[in-house]
Amino acid sequence: MNQWRSPTAERIYGRKPFFNARSGGTSSKARHRVSHTDLHWADVIFVMENKHKRRLQAKYPELMRYQNVHVLDIQDNYKFMDPELVDILQRSIDPILADYS
Repeated sequence: MNQWRSPTAERIYGRKPFFNARSGGTSSKARHRVSHTDLHWADVIFVMENKHKRRLQAKYPELMRYQNVHVLDIQDNYKFMDPELVDILQRSIDPILADYS
């Protein structure tokens, strides 16, 4: 619902030089739902769970066909900016982003 994990990632990576970050949810109850505009904007997409990738592929099949999507496999067990979550995100995302810098 775009409350804890994705906003944490957006906060971390939105402050890094040479990167811009947005977060969005796939649930109808999300604070900010991923949109057509978000997908066009993104060079790379990170999702927390496989179900998020499937939802995006179902809603935006043509757009998602050409997107670089990485499933992080981070369960919804953390609050915003939880130190353990920050560590997991950085260990998961940093190696992938190194290929884009």
